[in-house]
Amino acid sequence: MTGPVLTFPDAERLVVDYLTDRPEMTGITVDDVPPDGFDGTQRVVLVSRVGGAWFDDEHVDRPLLELEVYGPDKATAHTDSLSMRTALVQLRGVTYGTATVTDVVEADAVRWLPDWNRPAANRYLTTVQLSLTPVG
Repeated sequence: MTGPVLTFPDAERLVVDYLTDRPEMTGITVDDVPPDGFDGTQRVVLVSRVGGAWFDDEHVDRPLLELEVYGPDKATAHTDSLSMRTALVQLRGVTYGTATVTDVVEADAVRWLPDWNRPAANRYLTTVQLSLTPVG
């Protein structure tokens, strides 16, 4: 039996595009790769899918994403982390390409995590799990 072809959305790009358009993220670079010359002191959010799975019986994809938030100092990185967190919880109900975000669950909220590869960096890490349901 052949059914419709399932197309998985790019969860990293979904979050990058969504956060980039949010007013609370103005002045912050959001991407899945560091910008040129990145040393960890710029206002940057890096988005990476680190796991998750497709649940066939529920017809839902549940990507696990880490968001690394950097800033010129610890206070700025923390404030930007909270802004990002506020924006993320409002992602519920957004349709992106072939999927709708039906849930956003924090697996690990904003926490300080030094970046040992970038000594001047100020970094906070947040881990979220999205529930993405195919449209149609």
